[in-house]
Amino acid sequence: MLEITSTPLILIAILGTVGVILPIISIARKEKGSNSFYAVIAFAALIVSMAYVGYEFINENVAPTALFSDDVLVNDAFGGFFAIAMLIVALFTTVGSFNYMRKHNSPAVYYSLILLATIGMILVAYSTDLVMLFVAWELMSIPTYILVGYMKKNPASNEAALKYFLFGALSSAIIVYGIAISYGLTGSTNIGEVIEGYSTLDPSLLPLALLSVGMFIAGFGFKMGLVPFHQWLPDTYEGAPSPVTALLAAATKKAGFAAAIRIIVLGMMALNLDWTLALGIIAVMTMTIGNVAAIMQKNLSRMLAYSSIAHAGYILIGLAVAPYSSLGLQGSLYQIFNHAVMKGAAFIAIAGIVTTLAVTHIDKLKGLGRRMPITALGMVISLFALAGVPPLSGFWSKLMLFGSALDASTALWWAPWLAIAGVLNSALSLAYYGWITRKMYFEGETEKRVSEPKSIVAVMIFSIIFLVGFGVYPEPLLKFVEFATPVVSLGLMP
Repeated sequence: MLEITSTPLILIAILGTVGVILPIISIARKEKGSNSFYAVIAFAALIVSMAYVGYEFINENVAPTALFSDDVLVNDAFGGFFAIAMLIVALFTTVGSFNYMRKHNSPAVYYSLILLATIGMILVAYSTDLVMLFVAWELMSIPTYILVGYMKKNPASNEAALKYFLFGALSSAIIVYGIAISYGLTGSTNIGEVIEGYSTLDPSLLPLALLSVGMFIAGFGFKMGLVPFHQWLPDTYEGAPSPVTALLAAATKKAGFAAAIRIIVLGMMALNLDWTLALGIIAVMTMTIGNVAAIMQKNLSRMLAYSSIAHAGYILIGLAVAPYSSLGLQGSLYQIFNHAVMKGAAFIAIAGIVTTLAVTHIDKLKGLGRRMPITALGMVISLFALAGVPPLSGFWSKLMLFGSALDASTALWWAPWLAIAGVLNSALSLAYYGWITRKMYFEGETEKRVSEPKSIVAVMIFSIIFLVGFGVYPEPLLKFVEFATPVVSLGLMP
């Protein structure tokens, strides 16, 4: 039985209470509260939530990773790991919105939606029941639909919201269909019981079980941005408010991976599927298509959207070789955590540029290193970390991912090609990251410095310290990742 003081319930209480109260305060004050007033309240709720999760880890009150549980929610290290990553991104989004939302109405509703979406993302990571997972999935998705279209008078924002909603609704329908098939085959929605039922299923029912796993792959694949489920992503990221894009790229994608690890990977193993090659092919396609498309973009948000697709491919490398290498899932989780900070900081930097200069075209970034030096530095550090340049934190997670592919080479003949594809794609990404850097630092010599939003500067400083600090000394983050990583092997059966 889940205790009332368990981490997921405490987080629901903190974030849910504040998320509901903010619009009520706004109505009571007849919208007289300033943007900063509501932003500070939301920020405080997120800080308290993160402090609680961190306190539980420090005091060793968090149970080791438990992929299965009799409860609908499990208070384990795996969920706590994703909760911290998502809370960091939510903090980035909130802080990055301080200046952005001064030009827009209804700040209380805006920050309330961020908090509610964060609850959904966190609950996805803690869910061990398919119905609970779906409820959490929708709690995450519905607020983000509204946030993407928050600039109601902007046609691009409206178009982005419509595309996101349609594809999101399709993915949700597919997931529900997968849940229905699973329940019909096993008589349960508990993930552990479903997978146990799959492992002892009558051979005549295996096609239906395969169909349900395929449904989950497709449904979660939309949020993760895997090829060929990525079509909505560039347009949505380009049209959405820049701070919201950080939430989409660095947080909601992680919820998809959390669900995938709990359901898809283990479900495939229970069915004794040789699924590793299929995931390996998807990983290579996702990396390559994402990077090739990114290098052709002129809009900064759109370029980073394709970069985000490519990084889903990197993360998938670890899942593909997970049964044959202990480093597989560990590398994926390491990259997930790093990506939350790297991509979150990059999109918040874009929010600062949009707020201050009202530009997103790469050619108009000339001299940004002189005009907005801290924002430019934070973006460059984030981009180089995304490329895996040492001694930044992103280097170690990519090294672990590529190392896991080489480690699995004794069992999978094609595994080294995953590492080769990853290295080549990382080198390719340096081309467009380097292009941005050249525009910012080596062109526009006559540009003069402008005032940078303090909130954006705060995010940039934090991200620089994080990426450089854990790059030079990765041991604490590595231990955290090791503790949160589930054990997955061919011998694992419920």
